[in-house]
Amino acid sequence: MNFEELANEHKDAVYRQMLRVCGNHEDAEDVLMEALLKAFRSLEQLRDSKAFRAWLAQIARRFCWQLREREAMAPLLQLSVMEESAELVQPGELQDVEVARQEIKALLWQAVAELPDEAREIYILRDVEERSGEEVAKRLGITLAAMKSRLHRARQALREKLDARLGAGAA
Repeated sequence: MNFEELANEHKDAVYRQMLRVCGNHEDAEDVLMEALLKAFRSLEQLRDSKAFRAWLAQIARRFCWQLREREAMAPLLQLSVMEESAELVQPGELQDVEVARQEIKALLWQAVAELPDEAREIYILRDVEERSGEEVAKRLGITLAAMKSRLHRARQALREKLDARLGAGAA
């Protein structure tokens, strides 16, 4: 199996795991995207494609742990990670993580720039600027339900663009 097939087969299961570990959809999506990029760049280290899901989940847990560490929640997440895996982060991985983070950030912003104007505006107001749903709806002159629906479509379009970019990179 190639990377794209493995990623498509296992990303939803790993996303659900990260949702439990990270605690919210946005962080779980970010962590999954970063983990997929890291996995793609390090695919030669995977010895058995049957272990891809566990390997990807381990990479994602590390990203989530680093995200939470920055948010001063490291003790809780570290306990969770230690329960699931006794393996420690290797010293050189922190630099790799930062490089991967910058690359996925660049991919994300390219995908955001390709969104239609309306979707890009809602995504930026709600997810980047972290404005409340009510504030975004009021600013755009739409109902809260309409704002939520449009935000959902914007996120879905963004995810599809990122999936396509990651898939194209694997080919």
